[in-house]
Amino acid sequence: MLTAQIDPATTVVTAAESTASTSNQVPLILDLDGTLLRADVLYEKAVSLVRADPLNIFKIAYWSFGGRAYLKRRMAQDARLDIDTLPVNAELIEFAEAEANGGRPVHISTATDNVTAAQIARRFPFITTVIASDGTTNLKGHAKAAELARRFPLGFDYAGDSRADLPVWHAARQAIVVEASSRVEKAASAVANVIGIFHRPSYLGPLIESMRPHQWAKNALVLVPAVLAGRIFDVFAIWQLIFSFIALSLIASATYILNDIWDVADDRRHWSKRNRPLASGRLPMVVGFAAVPVGLAAGFALGAAAGPKVVLMLACYTVLTLFYSFYVKRVVLLDALTLALLFTLRLAVGTVAVAAKASPWLFVFSIFLFTSLALAKRHTEIARAIERGTARINGRGYFAADLPLVLAAGVAAGTSALLVLVFYIINDAFQQTFYGDVAWLWGFPVALSIIVGRIWVACQRGELQDDPVVFALTDRLALAAGSGLSVCFVLAWAGIAA
Repeated sequence: MLTAQIDPATTVVTAAESTASTSNQVPLILDLDGTLLRADVLYEKAVSLVRADPLNIFKIAYWSFGGRAYLKRRMAQDARLDIDTLPVNAELIEFAEAEANGGRPVHISTATDNVTAAQIARRFPFITTVIASDGTTNLKGHAKAAELARRFPLGFDYAGDSRADLPVWHAARQAIVVEASSRVEKAASAVANVIGIFHRPSYLGPLIESMRPHQWAKNALVLVPAVLAGRIFDVFAIWQLIFSFIALSLIASATYILNDIWDVADDRRHWSKRNRPLASGRLPMVVGFAAVPVGLAAGFALGAAAGPKVVLMLACYTVLTLFYSFYVKRVVLLDALTLALLFTLRLAVGTVAVAAKASPWLFVFSIFLFTSLALAKRHTEIARAIERGTARINGRGYFAADLPLVLAAGVAAGTSALLVLVFYIINDAFQQTFYGDVAWLWGFPVALSIIVGRIWVACQRGELQDDPVVFALTDRLALAAGSGLSVCFVLAWAGIAA
């Protein structure tokens, strides 16, 4: 008999063993994935393996030929998973603890491999026994129903979440449905005596949140080339810009979701990112996986309506952002430069969308400015890590000792952006014939120096929460400077003498 002790009151049992309930009370059986946990261990381990080495995807494919149980056993042996940070269903735990405190035996029965299930069960002292897959038998559906009926001939109550649990509910004395779809709830009621339902919150809100629509404001950069080229009131250009803006927003959102899936383990250890929908379990990873190709397909379809050059720029943006998510974000300073290039590609999308003349000064200015903003974000993250007594940022290449370096590089990049802006006004803006009085454009460096300076002062004072762009859009002084910049542009365009 294969057993392993979790603690003095908890025993791990596999589908190959034979035991019987010795309690007079009908036991409560809890499923693991999607029930006790707001996560799917199989997906979590797959991401962990591929993240450790992308070539592991071929290992996973090879293991799958050995069957589901064998795949789970190999992944349990090879994948590293931070068990303590996996999101849980707090309401179900409260219910199960109350039952256990009343003397009722509470067990876990899961298709997850017993090696991993045993590790997870240690988090819950009220769990008596774990009944799990053993590398040969995949304890799911009918196999789980038969095993539980054999183990507990006097009956059992079962809490599950998916259509695969229907045979188990049918074999159970009573059923508890945990955050299942309405169809599964209805099907469970048809085959079992459902005594309780933990209703599933809508995934729509968390999905929209994971798309980060507040970040779409950054995509307004596609408008800048049309404004500077005097084509913002061209009807054709407006439609091209609308298509480009929406396309870029959808593609960016898809990559945000993919990035959150890739970084889910690091995000759960982060002071603010742990509340993101995927990290917190409010959005299942499988829903995130499904949303990514949908967003990419919709984005490129709209981009095609704006023209082949827009599609090319969108493809460059997608490749670079994936490269950033999978590798570059862990390389000191290069990560900030890559983020700046992604912002600059937004300008490139707008440039090709309206066939504007590309300004090298504008692109160089963009790279310096957004490098400074990206380093401001890193400065904040390092400072937060220092406050919490940690030596480095999870998922990044930065250490606490890098704080002065990031400060110096960020301020230098911001200063360089101001200098390039001056060159842009002299060498490019003065050549544009649609401006009535270019002298007003000298207000740009003044306004921008206030915005950049305010961001870095906020960094030093610990007032910058996370995103410097969001800070600039909410800080009164930065907003006033931005408004002044807009007024200067309007006055220059209108030709009002300075």
